[in-house]
Amino acid sequence: MTRLIVVGGGIAGAGAALALHKAGFDVAVYEAHPDSAEDIGAFLTLASNGMRALAEVDASEAVTAIGFPLTSMRVLDDTGAEVAHVPLGEAGTAHLRYRCLWRGDLNAALQAEVTRRGIGIRHGARLVSVEDGTDGVTAHFADGSTATGDLLIGADGLNSTVRSLIAPDARPEYAGQYVFYGYTGTAPAAAGAETITMVRGSSVAFGYAVSPAGETYWFARVTDAPLAADALADGTPARWRDLLLPLLRKDATAAADLVAATSDRLMVTNATELPTGTPWRSARTLVIGDAAHAASPATGQGASMALEDAVILAKSLRDTPDTDAALALYETLRRPRVEHNITVSGGISRGTRAPSGPGARGGSGNRQGEDELVRHLEWGTDLSRLGP
Repeated sequence: MTRLIVVGGGIAGAGAALALHKAGFDVAVYEAHPDSAEDIGAFLTLASNGMRALAEVDASEAVTAIGFPLTSMRVLDDTGAEVAHVPLGEAGTAHLRYRCLWRGDLNAALQAEVTRRGIGIRHGARLVSVEDGTDGVTAHFADGSTATGDLLIGADGLNSTVRSLIAPDARPEYAGQYVFYGYTGTAPAAAGAETITMVRGSSVAFGYAVSPAGETYWFARVTDAPLAADALADGTPARWRDLLLPLLRKDATAAADLVAATSDRLMVTNATELPTGTPWRSARTLVIGDAAHAASPATGQGASMALEDAVILAKSLRDTPDTDAALALYETLRRPRVEHNITVSGGISRGTRAPSGPGARGGSGNRQGEDELVRHLEWGTDLSRLGP
């Protein structure tokens, strides 16, 4: 295998390019958006497992230069009383600490690192079809150009074009909640440094973190019927505040004040997930990240799981010379973990499973699973010998 095509230059795609390049493959990235920051409206947290994946491809410095660390989590009830305050992830190791950052900033940082390493990345390349042949796979783009390689990796997100070609019947489903994301620089600090606060409200699950500069990043998850497509398209920050504030004012917490202080940096989306068992590959084409296993945001693991995918895919291809065997190994290693996350996260969103602290945000939620993940991610281990 000499040439790999990555469709999608977001977190999964840029991460895959870095990992595949480190593993010695010739890789090129094709991104539909004209620039690097296709989604600047939302923030995310990278968990310790995602930071570990970045460390394995020598990309920690690019990401720790943006955002801010989170080393503890406190949990409040609907009266504002603190019911728990615990370390978050691998808080004792600087480059593995949780990190809060804008999604667009993370995309830009990873793409800049891709470019710095001499990996080709072409913007404005919108995939329209894939042609699988006996000697390779060819991507056809909307502008009439093509790219041919030995393997095509679809890292093109929730509404993946690549997945629609592999598994046309696999579509995202509503996960039981709609989710608000907001940002304010004017609200008074409501938590300690490097702390994310989770509020178990009477009708809303709310969370917020305060940056060193006093900026507050917050989210709110509301379990209800999905918002209509026209409402999402026509909604304004003022309308979303009016929808959310009455729910938050039922409780004696800082949540309502934070939302009231938010002006234009406020958005909402329906939480979605892909069904477990969604096909990931066909012949010389594979999907990773949200294109393969999107989960509701309740566990906060989407970006971190995508970065895990990137490292373990690169190692599977590196350690198993036969492509079919490598992709089978990759799927064997990844599917149980990511589908567990879909199930857990969906259960939290639907209210059928309560979060149980940091473990609920960490994917596997058990030490044995985390130790196994470390072995799978460690660059020096041979996955063909280690196995699942």
